[in-house]
Amino acid sequence: MTAVNKVAIAGSGVAGLAAGIQLAKAGVAVDLFEAQPELSALGSGISLQGNALRAFDTLGAWDEIKAAGYPFEGLNLRAPGPDAPIVAELPDVKTGGPDYPAAMGMPRPDLARILFAHAEKAGVNATFGAKVTGLEQSGDAVEVFVNGASAGTYDLVIGADGLNSTVRDLIGIETKPEPVGMGIWRTFVSRPAEVVRSELYYGGPVYIAGYTPTGEGSMYAFLVEKAQDRVGVSDEEATRIMLEESRAYHGPWDAIRADLAAGAHANYTWFTKHVVAEPWNRGRVVIIGDAAHSCPPTIAQGAAQGLEDALVLTELLTGGEQVDQGLWDAFHARRLPRATAVVEASVQLAQWQIDGDRDADAGGLIFGIAQKMAQPA
Repeated sequence: MTAVNKVAIAGSGVAGLAAGIQLAKAGVAVDLFEAQPELSALGSGISLQGNALRAFDTLGAWDEIKAAGYPFEGLNLRAPGPDAPIVAELPDVKTGGPDYPAAMGMPRPDLARILFAHAEKAGVNATFGAKVTGLEQSGDAVEVFVNGASAGTYDLVIGADGLNSTVRDLIGIETKPEPVGMGIWRTFVSRPAEVVRSELYYGGPVYIAGYTPTGEGSMYAFLVEKAQDRVGVSDEEATRIMLEESRAYHGPWDAIRADLAAGAHANYTWFTKHVVAEPWNRGRVVIIGDAAHSCPPTIAQGAAQGLEDALVLTELLTGGEQVDQGLWDAFHARRLPRATAVVEASVQLAQWQIDGDRDADAGGLIFGIAQKMAQPA
């Protein structure tokens, strides 16, 4: 017996697919609506902490994800300059427990592909080019309008439609992501043999330069700078900017620049922050993942928090008999403090960089949050 029989999900990102998989496996009819015309094949790489890897195991996708990515332990800190010396080798907290690597990198498109295949196998009915444009609640039902026309009536609607969530707007939640003052250049390149874990460079012309291995032959690299208006920058100009801003960094960055010079694509986004205050639901419509909270990726917990939202919500829905206030209270008690702690810590780390605070205990803050994340959601 489940609390719901028919659910609509907006969004085919990590949180939406995870929710769909768990509900469909429990026998719930799931319709997933994605506004984009197809599953995204864009993006560079993604860093995943142990609690995200544990979540993938719960979904039944861990073996394929592990094979498609690059698991590793620890984090290196390097200094800028010609020799790019390693100044610290930091251990990682195994936030997923002893059965999983501390962290892993993988290409974002591969992660999307694997999760979508599991959703389809579980029985999720996905429709692309399908934007949720209206919601009408009546009693215990929600009528969903897609592309202006009714798509049916559901027991529950899950808005997992990202930072600029339409579902969040439709249910009248006014909290929106705000810029934190940082922007990031990302590129997807070949992996030099010496890169076996994430490495970060602090100092130099940008706040942070770094990279994470994503496979035997691949990694993604990034430069975090003061947020700037980069709208309208051409592909060629984007590559040129990333090349120029990286010249103070050497070691593996020399190989990264070679790939950029050969035509590797660079993309740019701003870091944002927000946490929707309790409740994340209005009646039988609830938001999760980036729709409910966002933060700079300074501790690489974004995907993990979206996954945890999905798993906690679906655990309550498939283990209960009704959607009532008790269910929502349990959901918010397990998710809001944890997501808020991640956002606050991530934003604090970013602000210390912006302020140039050399006395800040960044390591202590990161370790403390990792200890919290090591406890199951």
